[in-house]
Amino acid sequence: MSAGPVSHGFQNLRMTFPTQPALSSTLWLGEGFHHQRILAAWLHKGDPNGAAVEPAPGSGSPATRPRSLSYISRGATHSYEFLSQLDSSSRPVQPPVSSPAASVLAHSRMRTGLLPRIAFGSAIAKHLTGVIGHGVLMSSSGRQNLKDLSALATAMPAAMLAAPQCWRQMSVQPEAAVYSGPSPRSPARVTLRIIRKKYESGEPLSMVTAYDYPSAVHVEAAGIDICLVGDSVAMVVHGHDTTLPIRLDEMVTHCQAVARGSRRAFLVGDLPFGCYETDVRDAVRAAVRMLKEGGMDAVKLEGGSPARVEAARAIVETGVAVMGHVGLTPQSVSVIGGFRPQAQVADEALRVLDQAQALQRAGCFALVLECIPGPIAAAITRTLSIPTIGIGAGGQCSGQVLVYHDLLGMMTHPHHAKVTPKFCKQYARVGDIIGAALQQYRQEVEDRTFPGLRYSPYVISKQEMELLAGALRSRGLDEAAEAAVEEARKVAEAKATAAAAAAAAAAGGTTPSGATASGAVAGSGASEAVGPAAGGAAGGSG
Repeated sequence: MSAGPVSHGFQNLRMTFPTQPALSSTLWLGEGFHHQRILAAWLHKGDPNGAAVEPAPGSGSPATRPRSLSYISRGATHSYEFLSQLDSSSRPVQPPVSSPAASVLAHSRMRTGLLPRIAFGSAIAKHLTGVIGHGVLMSSSGRQNLKDLSALATAMPAAMLAAPQCWRQMSVQPEAAVYSGPSPRSPARVTLRIIRKKYESGEPLSMVTAYDYPSAVHVEAAGIDICLVGDSVAMVVHGHDTTLPIRLDEMVTHCQAVARGSRRAFLVGDLPFGCYETDVRDAVRAAVRMLKEGGMDAVKLEGGSPARVEAARAIVETGVAVMGHVGLTPQSVSVIGGFRPQAQVADEALRVLDQAQALQRAGCFALVLECIPGPIAAAITRTLSIPTIGIGAGGQCSGQVLVYHDLLGMMTHPHHAKVTPKFCKQYARVGDIIGAALQQYRQEVEDRTFPGLRYSPYVISKQEMELLAGALRSRGLDEAAEAAVEEARKVAEAKATAAAAAAAAAAGGTTPSGATASGAVAGSGASEAVGPAAGGAAGGSG
């Protein structure tokens, strides 16, 4: 039944019962649902849900469970409405906002007679179903019982009911997201099992390094297997010359943004320099943060020295998947003397191979091979039983990885150009497009052609404009009034010109004399703002 009629008829049906201080008791709720049904029967004659159900003698709950109450909470504010209709002698005292009261409507210090049981449980039922969720359904199968409701009543703070505007605005999420429970994981989500299956079947793995929500959304839409939140964000996004300055807290923030944008790809977060070298406990602590706070599925660490291998083993034993990284390790730039290719001589190649095998024995599920010759990468890939992800390591690896900004060609600034690696293929020249767009924007601002009427959609009526001008003049703001009137006149003229141009185009004619191409475009935007009839012309000009 709807809560609306209940609120209107409540005042006439008000009854007096002895005060029950423990509002969350089963007895109070049981009698309340019983009287709520009496109320429904009075308001809706013949409503099957309005049949009174007498409670079993000596029990604290109705003899039969109430039927579906799916509509009693469609407007939780109705409960406030009919409670507010009570006179001051029977209105319950509102507990202070800071009170940790255990009940919904009552305070432990309420005095006898201030809270009648006249709410019939309808008030508490509406509050429970309206505040907790749109409809605590009580089905005939008995999945939701009165005991559950009493527990909810006990748990709800009284301050939640102090402000009626809070009852329907308890979350910024859409209603469907709030009341449908946790979002299920996509059945197509990439997991370690899927990665392993693709590796064993010989399917190449794709990985892209991304650092924020927009890039993660693009990676997600492209169907990339693995998304790496790399510590290279220090260079690509923060403008540093190396990856060393980025901190763990900053990495966690970037991981959180990527995790919000990608729900399908397997997410790997880079452990930044300094958070796992000193002690395995530091390594485990940092890895746990990347998963718990950053929302990652796994972590990546660089290097294959004994200390790094031990850290990888400790993290894996904790229950966190680890991706290794050998070859060029940017975090070791201080030792290797810059970003230089590795394994170009036999001794170095054997050292990299030994490191890769040690990381595999430590439990790494995959390895990144960076900036090593293709034959060396092929040999390492052949000796391992885990996938290898190449970046500047030839085409015989199990997969490939590139940085989002690099492969899109966004690095047009000289600083970024020097950190764009030679092995990176640019699949687009997005940086050129961005630069041209920004220059055009600057030019249009300087020429005052932007925003124009096309991108000034908000209007004021002629009558309101006259009232505003008069009010401004009465305050001595004559110049402001003239400016507003003049702008309104220009808008009206532009609209008339656009309307004439649209009519001529519809009739198969040409643009009227005196109406330039730019004026027609601007006018079409104005027409779009004031009415749907001109929407087609505006869309074509956009």
